[in-house]
Amino acid sequence: MEDEEKKIIEGIKAVPKAVDQEILKDTGIVAKEIAKDGKFVIDEIEKTPQLIADGVKFLNRPAKFSFKIFLKKLGPGIITGASDDDSSGVGTYSSVGAKYQYQQIWLALYLLPLMTAVQEICARIGLVTDEGLAGTVRRHFSKKSLIFVATLLLIANTINIAADLGAMAASTQMLISEGSIFHNFYFLLIAFTLTVVLLEIFIPYKNYAKILKFLVLSLLAYVVTAFYSHPDWWEILKQTIVPKVIINKDYIMSMVAVMGTTISPYLFFWQTSEEIEEHIKKHLDKDRSKKVELAELADMREDVFAGMGLANIIFFFIVITTATVLFPNGITNIESPQQAAEALRPLAGNFSYILFTVGIIGTGLLGVPVLAGSSAYAIAETMNWNEGLYRKFKNAKGFYGIIAASTIVGLLLNFFGVNPIKALVGAAVVNGIVAPILLFFIMRISNDKKIMGPFTNGKLTNFFGWTATGLMGIAAILMIVLMIF
Repeated sequence: MEDEEKKIIEGIKAVPKAVDQEILKDTGIVAKEIAKDGKFVIDEIEKTPQLIADGVKFLNRPAKFSFKIFLKKLGPGIITGASDDDSSGVGTYSSVGAKYQYQQIWLALYLLPLMTAVQEICARIGLVTDEGLAGTVRRHFSKKSLIFVATLLLIANTINIAADLGAMAASTQMLISEGSIFHNFYFLLIAFTLTVVLLEIFIPYKNYAKILKFLVLSLLAYVVTAFYSHPDWWEILKQTIVPKVIINKDYIMSMVAVMGTTISPYLFFWQTSEEIEEHIKKHLDKDRSKKVELAELADMREDVFAGMGLANIIFFFIVITTATVLFPNGITNIESPQQAAEALRPLAGNFSYILFTVGIIGTGLLGVPVLAGSSAYAIAETMNWNEGLYRKFKNAKGFYGIIAASTIVGLLLNFFGVNPIKALVGAAVVNGIVAPILLFFIMRISNDKKIMGPFTNGKLTNFFGWTATGLMGIAAILMIVLMIF
């Protein structure tokens, strides 16, 4: 009995100690949770000034439209859009207008929201990830598939560069009297090649971007020329709104070429990388901040919308010019931009001819650097080399080497009997086949929260982005089927 009483007494005495231990244990757990929650709160508080600053900066944007401020915002988007109408694009759109008159002009309207969504996605990927498109794909997908697509891009871009250089030289030749050294095609070809390569390698990006933006003005030549040709606006309006699709090999191939030269892979790479270049130019640093400001995103969208709108307006007016002037006169086989310009002279006068020709030269000077630069970004990021126009040559030799090599190979294609102008539509078709493959990766990346955080696609952007992917994919498959059977 005494033993049992002793055990009871000892048990009672042990209760406070056990309770103390449990209290201490629970207190430790609670303390850890409080510390954890406290750290989270502190982290969020530390973010608050930046979030407020970003919000204030965004809210302090001018309520009224200012053309001067708008012009300052223009950068990668407007340059990308303008370069979409390079000499090769002019050749493709001219051939469509001459061959089908207004039957494919509806593509200028219906491709606009698709290409705008795609380029906005590419720009946003660049701002958020701080990586070019190829680098982002390499990090999250198979490197083999990236190398395959990058190689196709390099081939298509080089052919386009050859076409642009050839068109620029031939167009300049048409403006210079015979007998002068400056009338020689090969002299002009080499001069344009050296000019483009030296400017892109040795001129700092912030200055080079200003040159490219100035060349955008050359696109206005096509708008003026279209009005000067006195088109049937009512017929144009009807065929622009109501799409017309003819299921035969030539028509579908022409559609794929138009899609490939409008929603083109080289634009994806250039847009993504140039957003990073633009940020570096604005902030004058080499170590880019990972934070994306709301105002920065808003400015980017205005820039992209303006660029893609400009690209398709020019597309629209080039088709109008050739459809109005050449098609009714039986000139339906246009193989080069300069041929289109030459055909305009007797039918629409010297004024239209000169404007169209000057536009070819200006857009070529704009398009070749973008083509060569996009190839360099794609290959350098695929191979994990230093890249970027803000870097000096000695710090990115591989990157600048690709720019020089692709431009020089484009030059040589004009010497060795390869007709790059005839290969133009082929290059556009290659772009039309490669684009949906790349778009699949782009849409996957832009919807991945692990990559994009809170900046994934919205519903409308997803609709237009996936529509572009599906439409270009279906058109490419249909073209291949019609070619085989």
